[in-house]
Amino acid sequence: MPDLGHDSTPTTHRGPTQSLTYSRKGSLPTVEPRFSIVIPTHNRPDLLRSCLNSLFCHAPAGTEIIVVDDGSSLARCSAAAREFRGVQVLRGARRRGFCAAANAGIRAAHGAIVELLNDDTEVAPRWAEPALACFNDPKVAAVAPLVLRPSQDTERPPEIDSAGDRYYVGGVAGKRGHGLALDAAYLQPCRVFGASASSGFYRRDVLLRVGAFPSSFGAYFEDVDLAFRIHRAGFRIVFEPRSRVFHHGGGSYGSPSRRLLEQQSRNEERVFWRNLPMRAWPAAMPRHAAVLVAKAWRRWKEGNLIPFLCGRLRVLGEVADLVGHRQFLKQIGPSTNCWDWQIESRFWG
Repeated sequence: MPDLGHDSTPTTHRGPTQSLTYSRKGSLPTVEPRFSIVIPTHNRPDLLRSCLNSLFCHAPAGTEIIVVDDGSSLARCSAAAREFRGVQVLRGARRRGFCAAANAGIRAAHGAIVELLNDDTEVAPRWAEPALACFNDPKVAAVAPLVLRPSQDTERPPEIDSAGDRYYVGGVAGKRGHGLALDAAYLQPCRVFGASASSGFYRRDVLLRVGAFPSSFGAYFEDVDLAFRIHRAGFRIVFEPRSRVFHHGGGSYGSPSRRLLEQQSRNEERVFWRNLPMRAWPAAMPRHAAVLVAKAWRRWKEGNLIPFLCGRLRVLGEVADLVGHRQFLKQIGPSTNCWDWQIESRFWG
C-alpha cells in the first residue's frame, strides 16, 4: 500500500447535484491501483479501526484505501484512519450523508474497480479476488459479495445479511437471503438486481457515467436507485458468494428515529417513481397500491404510520425532479429489456 506521509492541498470533488469540499490527507499513490476501497464514516472510530485492521490483514497488494470522514465531531474518524499508514483521508467540514461521502471517495479513487465498505464491516481472507475476477466480463458493472452477520457460535451456520439486492415490481426493495442461515442455495454465483452499498464492488467509470449515488437521498435505498441506472446503461450485476464480508449492522448512519423512518419511506417511494420504466407500469401500479396499503397497515400497528405517510407524501413535491431524472435516464440507455434486470413480478414475503 502506498506511503501517504504528508498533507496535500484541499481538493474539491463534485457530486451529481452539489459541490463537496473535502480536505485530503496524504499524497497520491505512485502506481495507479486497479482496486480502490472507499469507506464513508461518521462518529464511529472504533468500528472504523476494526474495518481497517481487517483490510490491512487481507487486502491485495497495491490496494488504495480511502476513508471519507463525513463531518465527525472533533475529526475523530480522521484521527483513527491516520493511525493506519497509507490510508488516504478525506474530511468534510460538516455531515452531508452517506451518498455525498461515497461520491467524494469515488471521485478521489484511482482504481478501475471501487468497493464501498460501511465502517461497521470486516472483510474475510481473500474476499476481494473472486469479486475482482468477475470484472473480466466487460458486461459486469457491479458485484455483490456474500454479506454475513458475525457470530461467536461455531456450531451453527452463519446468518446472511445480504446475498445481493432484489426488487419487486410493486415497489419493494429487499436483501436476498436476509436473516436466513447460510445454505447451498446461497453458495452459487448468479445474476442479481443490485449490490448493497455496504460492501458492493463497482466499475468506477460506470458509476461516474450513470451519476453515482443520489446525493439527495442522504442514505438508504441509494444502492437500489443506482442499480436501476446500471441496468439501464446495459450492464449486469452479479452475486459472488466466495467474496465474503461481515457486517455488524446497527445503522451506519443513524438510529431508527422518526426522521430516519420518514427518510427511508421517502427514498423507497422515490426509487419507484424515478426509475421504473413506463412499459412496466401496467403490471406495477396495482401492485404498488397494494404495497402502500399493506405497509401503511403494518406501520400503523408499529406506531410509525405518521413518518411513513409523511415520507411518501413528500415525494408529491418532487415531481419536477422526478421528471428531470427520467429525462436523464433516457440519456443513459433504453429500457426495452427492463424485465431482464432481475426485477421480480412475485413478492417474496
